[in-house]
Amino acid sequence: MRRAGRGWPAGLPLAPALPLLLALAAAGGSLLAGRLALPHDIESLAVRPGAVLAAGGSCLYELEPALRGARDVLHMGPAGQCAQPAGAHSKLLLPYGTDRLLAGWTLHHGSCQLLRGLKVEGNQSQVVSCLPRGSTAGVVFHWPGGEKSGDYLAVAAVYSLDGQFSCGLVTSQANIVLTIRDLGNLMPMDSFDPLKYNKTPLHFVDAFLWHDHLFFPYYRLPHGPPSVVVLNTSRHFQAPSQETVPTVKKSPTLIHSDLSAVYATVVLNKIVLFLGTSNGQLLKVILNKNLKPNCPEILHEIEEETSVFPKLALDPMDSNYIYLASANEVRRIQVANCSNYVSHPDCLSAEDPYCEWCNLTNRCTLKGNCSRSDSLPDSVNSSHEMDQYAVIQIKIMHHENKILKIIEITVGNVPPDFQKDSFCRITNAKQTKILCENEKQQILNCSCNLTYTAPTTNDCSAVEVSVISGSWNLSEAFLLPNCLHCSGASENDCSCWPNDDAIDQHIHINSIKPSSISTLGKGEVIIEGRNFTQASDLKVVLTGFGGCKREIINVGKALNDTHMIFSLPPGRKEAKRVCIKATEHKCSSPVTLYYVSPPSCINIKPNSSWASGGRKITLFGRNVNVADGVVISDEKRLHLNVSSYPENTTWYHFLAPEVSHAKASKIVDVLLKVENAHKPCVKLQYYPDPVFINYQLQTEMDPHLELKLYKENDNLGISKNEIEVFLHYENGLHLRTIHFSVQNITKNPKRSTVLCKGKREGQDKIDFSAVKIYVRLGHLKHEVKAKSSHMYLYVLILLPILFLAVILVAFIVTRRKSKELTHKLSEQLELLECELRKEIREGFAELQMDMSDVVDSFGTVPFLDYKHFALRTFFPEPKTLAAPFTEDMHTNVPPDRDQTHKDESLTLLQTLICNKNFLVTLIHTLEKQKTFSVKDRCLFASYLTIALQTKLVYLTRILEVLTKDLMEQSSNVQPKLMLRRTESVVEKLLTNWMSVCLSGFLRETVGETFYLLVTALNQRINKGPVDVITCKALNTLNEDWLLWQVTEFSTLTLNIIFEKDPDNENADTCQTISVSVLDCDTIGQAKEKIFQAFVNKNGSLYGLQLDEIGLELQSGAQQKELSDIDESSLILEDGKTKLNTIGHYGISDGATVKVLKKKTPDVDYSDEYCHLILPNSETVKDIQGAKTKGKQKFKVKEMYLTKLLSTKVAIHSVVEKLFRSIWSLPNNKAPVAIKYFFDFLDAQAESKKITDPDVVHIWKTNSLPLRFWVNILKNPQFVFDIKKTPHIDGCLSVIAQAFMDAFSLTEHQLGKEAPTNKLLYAKDIPLYKEEVKAYYKAIRDLPPLSSSEVEDFLIQESKKHENEFNEEVALTAIYRYIKTYHEEILTRLERDGGQEEALKQFLQVKALFDEKKKCTWMRPEHC
Repeated sequence: MRRAGRGWPAGLPLAPALPLLLALAAAGGSLLAGRLALPHDIESLAVRPGAVLAAGGSCLYELEPALRGARDVLHMGPAGQCAQPAGAHSKLLLPYGTDRLLAGWTLHHGSCQLLRGLKVEGNQSQVVSCLPRGSTAGVVFHWPGGEKSGDYLAVAAVYSLDGQFSCGLVTSQANIVLTIRDLGNLMPMDSFDPLKYNKTPLHFVDAFLWHDHLFFPYYRLPHGPPSVVVLNTSRHFQAPSQETVPTVKKSPTLIHSDLSAVYATVVLNKIVLFLGTSNGQLLKVILNKNLKPNCPEILHEIEEETSVFPKLALDPMDSNYIYLASANEVRRIQVANCSNYVSHPDCLSAEDPYCEWCNLTNRCTLKGNCSRSDSLPDSVNSSHEMDQYAVIQIKIMHHENKILKIIEITVGNVPPDFQKDSFCRITNAKQTKILCENEKQQILNCSCNLTYTAPTTNDCSAVEVSVISGSWNLSEAFLLPNCLHCSGASENDCSCWPNDDAIDQHIHINSIKPSSISTLGKGEVIIEGRNFTQASDLKVVLTGFGGCKREIINVGKALNDTHMIFSLPPGRKEAKRVCIKATEHKCSSPVTLYYVSPPSCINIKPNSSWASGGRKITLFGRNVNVADGVVISDEKRLHLNVSSYPENTTWYHFLAPEVSHAKASKIVDVLLKVENAHKPCVKLQYYPDPVFINYQLQTEMDPHLELKLYKENDNLGISKNEIEVFLHYENGLHLRTIHFSVQNITKNPKRSTVLCKGKREGQDKIDFSAVKIYVRLGHLKHEVKAKSSHMYLYVLILLPILFLAVILVAFIVTRRKSKELTHKLSEQLELLECELRKEIREGFAELQMDMSDVVDSFGTVPFLDYKHFALRTFFPEPKTLAAPFTEDMHTNVPPDRDQTHKDESLTLLQTLICNKNFLVTLIHTLEKQKTFSVKDRCLFASYLTIALQTKLVYLTRILEVLTKDLMEQSSNVQPKLMLRRTESVVEKLLTNWMSVCLSGFLRETVGETFYLLVTALNQRINKGPVDVITCKALNTLNEDWLLWQVTEFSTLTLNIIFEKDPDNENADTCQTISVSVLDCDTIGQAKEKIFQAFVNKNGSLYGLQLDEIGLELQSGAQQKELSDIDESSLILEDGKTKLNTIGHYGISDGATVKVLKKKTPDVDYSDEYCHLILPNSETVKDIQGAKTKGKQKFKVKEMYLTKLLSTKVAIHSVVEKLFRSIWSLPNNKAPVAIKYFFDFLDAQAESKKITDPDVVHIWKTNSLPLRFWVNILKNPQFVFDIKKTPHIDGCLSVIAQAFMDAFSLTEHQLGKEAPTNKLLYAKDIPLYKEEVKAYYKAIRDLPPLSSSEVEDFLIQESKKHENEFNEEVALTAIYRYIKTYHEEILTRLERDGGQEEALKQFLQVKALFDEKKKCTWMRPEHC
């Protein structure tokens, strides 16, 4: 490493740091307190008070401390897709302060975000590594003193690997690894020269602050020695530090070959290590004052054995729990299992600083979990700091009579109650036998005599001296003379271990088989070596790598000089050293033995076998190499051991055994045998043996032979490698064999074919008719019979005869049919050609005709009043919802009821919703509830609009706030989708607001043209045939509503006589008018045309309605009543009744029809009737009865598509007039509401730095045309007092689609196959788009409105609509939602600050409404 510039920066000495090598033993139970799975593997983990932070991919999660769920999530990519964008990885997660966080990502050249909560406040690129394999480590520290005093970030990151990536840095900066950055803007400090490396890139493991030093452990890639960078923050990074960096111990504290995570902490002056392993274990190791480890304890084991994430973190709010991550899961683990210690001495002797003895509950509990009491002393911790009180010093004196005197002396400060009832005890540490016990001794001079025999050179003795007083237990272990070596002299158990430096070279171990066993133990283990028979009393010594007990296994006698067999007891997952010790020899050089988890299965391939067995099955699982074998168990629980061949830890091969031959399939269990246990694995399906039908041998290419085997289809999925095929033939007295290689197996619907090829050697003459073909599949050997040739001979004889007969019959039949078909086809083609010519000519002529007389007159426009217009806009579907708002709330109230409570509750509720903060909080809280559906949101917005109808200024402010909040939600994903749908309260509220504010503009500017369009469409549709049942018409704009099945029709002019109304003396005697009808019109359609013609001319038909008149045909002195259905109606073959038409009664042109006053029912015809669209079986008869003279008329829908174009031409001028009335600016002045809201959207886009003009264009389009105008264009009944027919709805949908296409920015390339609804206005859309752009630009160029102008407009609109609606109904409906989600709203108000007054009013409203509800069940005087 080198510095850029002038040598090392100040305070940057490099110090080597040896890695922490660890080894473990001992078993433990799981202390899992919570777990939570995330959608992506975890790449960063951190904790801060009250939250756990986990990041992976492009997602950052804030989790609850108890891991019950995620509070919030930050997406760097698309929402819900943590794997996108590709290459996104989390590199740094560093909390600081109370709620601040630094989050680093590989995106954007290694960006680092400054977060408050999960809200981004700043961002800087080129801070962390942008490489998926690049490392990053950082630490936040405070730099005291000087002008630049403050908080800074020291970050070490690798920006370049293999010279291929530089994260956007220039070449000279690509090898920077360490920088100091200001937390305000994350820019590097100029006063600190960045640290660089020369050659091999580095990998930084972590970063941490200790006193005034920053430590960055690292190693060089790929496997360099460990080192550390140390920065001295007190020197202000100016001059090289001269102080000594504390050295690291050369010898390892603990050794472990599979370590993945280390976390160290100090508890009650004891160092506690939490260790994670790559096989999913969390271990705890406690170091004593000499830094010697105890026997590691297993706190938790991951069942899947996935590696523990390198970062472990203690819960900052409760240090009794630690967080562990693995794969995509975060787990919360308790740091100690104190309940394992059942007695007071056990709890104290455990020396676990996390455990204490609780006098209240008389049990061992976690630190801090024991409730205090004034009457009882404090709880006693098992790891109290003894050095503060007393230390035992021991003197040993020998005597010739083998009496050993041990004198105990204590020094230092002792607790005040220590000398009461104290006694000393000496025990044999190995056998836990009490050798001497002396009660009530003086602490400063406690002695004990015991008879002692010195051990031989091959043995050792260890004793433990204890001084016990109440809850205090001071103990010290030591070795008696002649003990070779004692490891763990300060532990409760002191036993002699072989010294690693004294290894017996006489007995030697070459290997141990197996080298891995399960935690269940192993009944037979073989050690191979030498000189086993040259020693006696052999023992196998198993040694863990921590402070755990060793195990000694008696072998007795070896098999021979090189082999030894012994059994191993159960254990836990760990690696152990195994050596052999004889009576007069030291322990041999050790070998390693691995205890692993019991084997488990994932699946098998293939998962089926034939009944005869022998199929090679591959079992996939974990640790399968430690299994003793595979066992097959059937339904009778008969265990069959099978041959097995373990490949490695994940593969295991075995041959399927033979089962009883059965015709049906059979399922058996596959078990793994481990010692005396059988672990369930998977299921194996047995099918009957495959059936080979016959074979076909081809010898034309002799000596090369080709063989085809035919086999019945089955479910075995046999591969070509599983089949062995060979041929036997006799050559004299010898039996010869030819082996075939299987080329492929093809499966047909009827059978499978096995293609084989072989080659015979030598010149033997073979009689291929006498050979035998055999197939071997595992244990199955089957002879295949040759294919019989007799059937082929019969077929070859009969085939030519049958073939000639079939040809002769086919020739005769085909010749006759051909003549008939040719004749019919010529007639049909001739008829089709005539029809096509006629229809095309008529369509062409119609397009050239003048369509200016489409609309004659329409009289007065039937506008709805504002109240009904608004209610139909607010509640477009259910009419019952709008009815209560038009009634007076007090009309139906009994006079004796007191309205004080009701008025007071509603008045207070109205005051509450006029609190902007409360109303916004209320809406956001409701929208977060899963049961608050889209329909509820729309209804709530409409109720709110009615309740605030007279407060439009306040309603507009609420709309602004909610729209801004919606923008915040939409900007993180797709801003162009905002306001596109009605899925939130604010979107429906905007629709209602536009309806209120633009009602005057709609009535004054657009309404008359819109009504003209609806009238023109009705007249155009009625000029052609209309089917009453389906409402389809010949003249239409919508292809789906095109009536192309109509037969020929003609127009008739009828003389209509209206008789005098007997109730109206001022009416004329009678009136006569001429009305045009079609001969295919039903009587009801003709009556409607007559009624509309009279109304258009005279305004009213004597006050009668359509269903109050009837028609009567006048023919001389005879009259005939006309109706849609009578006794003369035609009933078709399928039972349907055809409605009577003008042509059905034979009415001719110029006939006289009289209109009578007669009540006729309004009939809704069902599927039992038909009009113009007849059933298929009746179409031919109807056509044959026409003028075709028995020739069938063909109908093709595409022939009538010109009707769409002619209808479009007829109303085109009205459509353009309507469009331009909408997007024009009368007197160069836009409606106040449109100008205000468009300026608001422009301002928001500018504040959010949205430079894409398309986004603003789409916002305006979604807020005005899509949200208001399209709703009006498709629903004329919202504006006028008319009835919208389904056909009119279909035509208006086409016009509304063209209207929206004019506002779209997407350029649609329409082809010949495009929908006709799109093609109809395809050439007009480009012109409309230019006009729309000019319309938007003109509004933007208008002078901005002042706030007073907007408020004046809104106040005027509010005054216009005073007392229009029953606001009490709306307030009551709003309260129903408040009552439903009362608890959620109350919780939100209590959590948010500054809502105290609103909370008080909210509770008052609830109380008043509850009291009013009680009054409904009580007498009025009690209320």
